[in-house]
Amino acid sequence: MSHVIAVNAPDADAAHLQVLRVLERQPALSQRELSAALGLSLGKTHYLLRALLDRGLVKASNFRRSDRKLAYAYLLTPAGLREKLRLTRRFLSRKEAEFEQLQKTIAALRHELNDEESRS
Repeated sequence: MSHVIAVNAPDADAAHLQVLRVLERQPALSQRELSAALGLSLGKTHYLLRALLDRGLVKASNFRRSDRKLAYAYLLTPAGLREKLRLTRRFLSRKEAEFEQLQKTIAALRHELNDEESRS
């Protein structure tokens, strides 16, 4: 799943939502693994994760991996869970509006096509 992250708010919200969704399901992912799961560069992933940590939406907790190396678990805080819900609602609302517009466009194109075919 690849995402292009732009400077406008809807894209940033979508990127933050994707990070929160992945971390909620798999908190023990390394940044490299998270980067691969998101389809983003490691630098972009670090930037997004740092923003969520700075806002208190995610906290990093140490734990020992099976290979005895110290690692982090990225846990959503209560504020992070609330933000995930808020972003999910906004994302869903935006996508539903886009879907409705797409349905109207498809209907109009079908109508135009039928008109053209009936004239031929």
